[in-house]
Amino acid sequence: MHTPRHPAPAPARMLSRRTALGAGLAGAAGLAALASGCARTPAPTSGPPAATIGLTYIPDIQFAPFYVAEAEGLFADAGVAAELRHHGAQEGLFTALAAGQEQYVIAGGDELVQARAQGVDAVAIAQYYRRYPVGVIVPDASPVVAPGDLRGRSVGVPARSGETWFGLQALLAESGLTEADVSVVEIGYTQQAALATGQVEAVVGFVNNDQVQFINAGIPTRVVPLTASGEVPLVSIVLATTRAELDARGPVATAVATGMVAGVAQAVSAPASAIEAARAHMPTLGEPGAEAAARATLEATIPLWTDDAGLVEGALDPQAWDAMTTFMWERGLIAAPVDPALAMTNDHVSS
Repeated sequence: MHTPRHPAPAPARMLSRRTALGAGLAGAAGLAALASGCARTPAPTSGPPAATIGLTYIPDIQFAPFYVAEAEGLFADAGVAAELRHHGAQEGLFTALAAGQEQYVIAGGDELVQARAQGVDAVAIAQYYRRYPVGVIVPDASPVVAPGDLRGRSVGVPARSGETWFGLQALLAESGLTEADVSVVEIGYTQQAALATGQVEAVVGFVNNDQVQFINAGIPTRVVPLTASGEVPLVSIVLATTRAELDARGPVATAVATGMVAGVAQAVSAPASAIEAARAHMPTLGEPGAEAAARATLEATIPLWTDDAGLVEGALDPQAWDAMTTFMWERGLIAAPVDPALAMTNDHVSS
């Protein structure tokens, strides 16, 4: 979120992308531009500075804060002319950022760390989801009630990459399991069919998307958290840019982060406004049942945008980034160690 996730309903393509990052980083020229600080920025105009924000593949209610910030003038109030861009279905997560077609992108903190390990100088500047959105979905009648209960069982994942894969790794580490203790089945974005037909005994999916779709389809399921404590050594969705962009236009980064956080706060406090703002980007909302489905996804996403007190803030947690980079390196999820102090900054959000 997090996903080309299912080929079926539109909401399934949100925040978990995901083609492998190797494909997403395609283009040596793009990588060279990032490494050398030569990423292109929008041409100056007589109005506020412009910035293009990449929201991944297709319009979705999970991007409602951005739609709200655009519709309500929150980006403009912060001092930036923001253009929202949805990626093409075959475009990698960081490709447009590397090519200078976007100056900002929404991505998992773990995905950003993996990209940095592959040479991309991406930097997180604000938190979007405050909670990790992945869980294990099982039928209501399943004997699996805790992560460790997956020992000896088949678990479906879209692919061995992206947030669902990282989430499964967190579960295995927490439970003292290895991949040899479970049967991992790559099922693509067919979670519903795979679980409903018994192809697998559990699927790793997004609590605000996959689980909502199971409920909407009338399939009795429940979510097993990745860890017994609920704490996951991974950072969820963030707003990211490049060091070149920060060095060249720091105030613009602050404006983009400010507008986004204001949009999140508005979507949380006034969900109806989020639905209305989304209409300009989601013409499918007029189709039968689409608005009800969007409202269900929005309701399930609100807890991901807020902290334990129900508050919205954009600050990143340095300790969480330190724990994540260590975890990903020790689990072999990144090709090289990543310095968390270079991967994130709180210089552009209010403390």
